[in-house]
Amino acid sequence: MEETASPELGIKIKMLFFGPLAENMGQREIEVALVMGSTTRDLIQRFRLTHLLDTGLRIAINGEIGADIDESLKDASEVAFLPPVSGG
Repeated sequence: MEETASPELGIKIKMLFFGPLAENMGQREIEVALVMGSTTRDLIQRFRLTHLLDTGLRIAINGEIGADIDESLKDASEVAFLPPVSGG
């Protein structure tokens, strides 16, 4: 008998936090299980980080800063939340 895949297959991604956000989250790295098809925007909403998008927060997906946060994440993706860069 063949096994059929569940329509809600899960993926695991890694969230990385830098700067003050790491302090606010209480850790630098979190591994999260998500439903396949989830986006970085879904992740941002789940962790109540939406308000930070307007503060200059930069997001890197698999090392690409400015990647599309509405694109589906893949298993083992890495999403990094980077504080705004200040110059001087």
